[in-house]
Amino acid sequence: MADKVLMKGNEALAEAAILAGCRHYFGYPITPQTEVAEYMAKKMPKIGGVFLQAESEIAAINMVIGAAAAGKRVMTSSSSPGVALKSEGLSYLAGCDLPALIVNVQRGGPGLGGIQPGQADYFHATRGAGHGDFHMIVTAPATVQEMIDLVGKSFDLADKYRMPAMLLADGTIGQMMEPVTLTENTSAPIEKPWAVTGYDGSRPRNVVNSLFIQPEDLENLVMERYARYAKIEAEEQMAEEYMTEDADIILVAYGVAARVCRNAIKAAREKGLKVGLIRPITLWPFPKKVMSAAAEKAKAFISVELSMGQMIEDIELAIRCRRPVLLCNRTGGMIPTPAEVLAKIDEAAKIGG
Repeated sequence: MADKVLMKGNEALAEAAILAGCRHYFGYPITPQTEVAEYMAKKMPKIGGVFLQAESEIAAINMVIGAAAAGKRVMTSSSSPGVALKSEGLSYLAGCDLPALIVNVQRGGPGLGGIQPGQADYFHATRGAGHGDFHMIVTAPATVQEMIDLVGKSFDLADKYRMPAMLLADGTIGQMMEPVTLTENTSAPIEKPWAVTGYDGSRPRNVVNSLFIQPEDLENLVMERYARYAKIEAEEQMAEEYMTEDADIILVAYGVAARVCRNAIKAAREKGLKVGLIRPITLWPFPKKVMSAAAEKAKAFISVELSMGQMIEDIELAIRCRRPVLLCNRTGGMIPTPAEVLAKIDEAAKIGG
């Protein structure tokens, strides 16, 4: 077994990207994710990789498009307002069917907001990361170890389905330090015969493009893409269940909010309340199957978020509004306390009878 090392979340995800075969990183500093860029700046030149601090977030995402089109494993990272600037490029990545990893270590907003952790980019990641009809695979770590594990997983899924993936972390997970195990990615590299790698006449010309003048051509491509998305929704949903076997009340949370929920569940169980947790690991595809199954037994759900209530809509959709769904939230960089979550559990218990 590999030895454990103590690492900060942002640095751990950067090392994980390198271990996953990423040799191209383009980014721009912004709190609370700057350590990702700092780590890549130190490490990439030593391993024959490319680190480039672009002149802006917009420039960085367009550099990602170029490297992805050449078939390289490439990553960029930023925090909330910086990722918003990348929105047009994210749409181009999707429109060109290019795999890449985008890391968002979220902070409070809107606007420049603050530098404390947030989760209010949920809609941006899962609904409207750019113009047009498209999705990204979105994963959400709750520990530093999971930062590492999901980086490799996200790269693999992006390559498998030829689409962008986003790792949606938050400032707390990015800044905290925990013991982790670093392992090489043992997945077999996926062939990319579509990549733009120069033309010598030995194969058909490859063209990477997101512009289609004929509407029928664009519609056909979008339809094909959504058939691929349906396969992802059927096969790639990921979630963790905690004490849900007998739970009357189900907390749903990701990232740092899920860590708070575990303490609240302990306190609730000591009071005789049967409470469990479903932690989505993929935010898209949202783990609808496990949510729907839980709704067969549970009396109420509580969405615990660092936002004004964005994920709650996906919970309601997943369970088809068969059970009441309450919201326990803080925003602007604030984090719900276990006591606040417990108070909401008491409220749900009264509603559920």
